[in-house]
Amino acid sequence: MSRIAYVSGRFVPQREAVVPIEDRGYQFADGVYEVAAVHRGRLIDLRPHLDRLARSLRELDIVAPVTERVLIHILERIVRLNRIAEGSVYLQITRGVAPRDHAFPTRARPQLVVTAKRSRRPDPAVWETGIRVITIPEQRWARRDVKSVSLLPNVLGKQRAREAGAYEAWQVDPDGTVTEGTSSNAWIVNRDGELVTPPPSPRILNGVTRLVLLGLARRAGLTVVERHFSLAEALEAREALLSSTTSMVLPVTQIDDRVIANGRPGEIATTLRDLLAAHFDAPRA
Repeated sequence: MSRIAYVSGRFVPQREAVVPIEDRGYQFADGVYEVAAVHRGRLIDLRPHLDRLARSLRELDIVAPVTERVLIHILERIVRLNRIAEGSVYLQITRGVAPRDHAFPTRARPQLVVTAKRSRRPDPAVWETGIRVITIPEQRWARRDVKSVSLLPNVLGKQRAREAGAYEAWQVDPDGTVTEGTSSNAWIVNRDGELVTPPPSPRILNGVTRLVLLGLARRAGLTVVERHFSLAEALEAREALLSSTTSMVLPVTQIDDRVIANGRPGEIATTLRDLLAAHFDAPRA
């Protein structure tokens, strides 16, 4: 079956989907995006994705091209048209099409693109050994809280991880603190058994899965601390893990060449995995 995309008012076969060459997303990375999970044909945690999208648009002074109600309809229809049972939906909004000029155009109309794809949850076998991450210097812009399509440093970091045979790259600020992965949030369980993850700030993207896990962990009685942690602290942690919409929760058992604790997925990471899986399966109104 041909995949279907939505491009500024039309549902079209994805292989025929095009945007103008002077779209500012193409020329300036002047746009934002969101990725929402689909489980059993349903969009998961759509509300926080929509809230973050609205915030990103406000921060870049981009007007939403459609109302939220219309956007939800488009997202749900893309899922149905592509017959996605398990996968994700990607949406991107750019400032629009205009002759190339750095300053905002006065008459550009924001452009909306939506696609969907099938995918599986992370391979359960990863829970036998965990994953490895490498560390790289933080080189991104100072507004990482905006989910911008400007992702070149993330792309370069992910490529370095792939070339090193690792799953992800954790970015480290000059002061030695871990910010996040190239496409995931970073967590540790410290020596006191506290679940630690960096707080919301311009230094990180406040991930939707991160937010969900914080709520699930607190309701389960885990001690949760939102603060920055250093790479040195991560190397001495009881556990390390990462989270994202597509990776869900994965145990990190090696950072660079350092094995974390006993080199096996830990109890808290496993608990969070199970809590998140139950959250995905919970009935929705």
